[in-house]
Amino acid sequence: MVEENLSPADITHKLKTDFIGHKVIAYPSLTSTNDIAKREAKKGAREGTVILAEEQTAGRGRLKRAWLSPRGSIALSIILHPTPAQLPSLSMLASLAVARCIEKVGGLETQIKWPNDVLINGKKVCGILIESDVRGSAVDYAVIGIGLNVNLKPADFPEIAATATSLSHELGRELSRLQIIRCLLEEMENLYLELPEGDSVFREWRDRLVTLGKEVEVSSGKTIYKGIAESVASDGSLLLRQPDGSLIKIVAGDVTLRR
Repeated sequence: MVEENLSPADITHKLKTDFIGHKVIAYPSLTSTNDIAKREAKKGAREGTVILAEEQTAGRGRLKRAWLSPRGSIALSIILHPTPAQLPSLSMLASLAVARCIEKVGGLETQIKWPNDVLINGKKVCGILIESDVRGSAVDYAVIGIGLNVNLKPADFPEIAATATSLSHELGRELSRLQIIRCLLEEMENLYLELPEGDSVFREWRDRLVTLGKEVEVSSGKTIYKGIAESVASDGSLLLRQPDGSLIKIVAGDVTLRR
């Protein structure tokens, strides 16, 4: 395995950002980077602060699912202070930043499965969890948690082997996590700064969705919907055309492509 020092100094060295990643708090092991990021945000951490862990022992993804983050993967969380209008876009920009970074550093083609799963060859390589604290009409903070499978063998983890992949598995060689983290933070900032300028982030995210036009099953709460994933709304919601012809809007859920 490629040995790298993921110290704050190494990450910030040559980092081309104005604020994201200027402060990095790194741990050898954590239960969850999002939990620590939320704690730091409540204490007044500045925007762009990054929490990083070599491994997570109780990482979690969307819908309260466990997320495996062994050594060799990337587990980090970024503290932001978006406006309420920007909140729905954070999921889009996070998945876009990961996809762009994988393509730049690894040269691998990526897809995004609604709402923010990043796939390579149909298998999940990254999970994203957005958590925020909204008080009235103001956003106190938002945390973007990213778990990226970099240098690990999916076959070593039977619980994910059938559905997950890693960058090293797809490339047949290991990559520099340091290079990926720097690229990821830079892409995150570029996309975040684009949000006030229009819908370019939404359009790129929409155009990368492998879900659209496909027959899908969507699990939302205790309800399962079936139909064609017709489009997405500007707030990231999925527009599903049901067998009876009706169109419904799904804000949150889990999609399975029907074969």
